[in-house]
Amino acid sequence: MDLLMFLLLLGSLALTLAQTPGCSLRSGANNQALNGEATQISDLQLPTMGYANKSIDGNKDTTYKVGSCSHTIHTSNPWWQVDLKKVYSISKVILTNKMDCCSERLLAAEVRIRNCPNNRNPVCGTVTSLASATLPFCCNGMVGQYVSVGIPGRVEYLTLCEVEVNGDPVKGCY
Repeated sequence: MDLLMFLLLLGSLALTLAQTPGCSLRSGANNQALNGEATQISDLQLPTMGYANKSIDGNKDTTYKVGSCSHTIHTSNPWWQVDLKKVYSISKVILTNKMDCCSERLLAAEVRIRNCPNNRNPVCGTVTSLASATLPFCCNGMVGQYVSVGIPGRVEYLTLCEVEVNGDPVKGCY
């Protein structure tokens, strides 16, 4: 009985620590990615095209055949990126994974934020669990104009059905 109580308390503590103040795990109303411009390393050429901008169209359907997911070819270190067009203080990034097949491909993907359009930017978070199609990352006000998702050190497909970037514009010079 004591072990059970300990495990319950430990689980509650872990949930409390995971929720950073000001960063709820739910989608927010200020999704800055909707106004951005997305690019990726390559486009998978199937009847339903996997263009980069499909991941910022506001459609969170997790079935690729619906036509609202980005998809790269099978390549080394695949990446996807959105240019937010302005500098933002980013509170969270929410990825929506493809769930009709092969969701495990996104495992170990990194979310990065910075003012430079490259994939060597600081890491906001790494995909460590595929328990849900919705994968939220609290970025705690990291500042940047570019948000990228990449799978380092692996030959893989990168598929994203939606990427939300919640943040507020930064005033001043960066």
